Amino acid sequence: MGIVGMGIDLVDVARFQQAATRWGNRFLVRLFTPDELAYANQHRFPMPHLAARFAAKEALVKALGAPKGLGLEWQDVSILRNDAGKPQVRLKGTMQRWAHLRVHLSLTHTNRHAIATALVTE
Repeated sequence: MGIVGMGIDLVDVARFQQAATRWGNRFLVRLFTPDELAYANQHRFPMPHLAARFAAKEALVKALGAPKGLGLEWQDVSILRNDAGKPQVRLKGTMQRWAHLRVHLSLTHTNRHAIATALVTE
């Protein structure tokens, strides 16, 4: 199992909330799949859960070494949970070229910060 890359990202939940308030549903629909939005909306305070998923997407892109200008569609990366609650990633569209790789994720959040790490292996 060779390591392709590792990434980490930190999101300020209040700042993320401000962007969502400013741009509304258009902002959220651009960044998240319907499944991600449904998961977050099951919680009393969905924004930390969304911020953690956005941090995971950013960490994944960093781990892949994907350059800016990639043409990434944020909805082509979906951060879900398996039956045991472990975070997992689903790639499609612009991210399909990396679908053969394994992605290991760790997400955590408080009401103030969301952090995610991604380890990508062959």
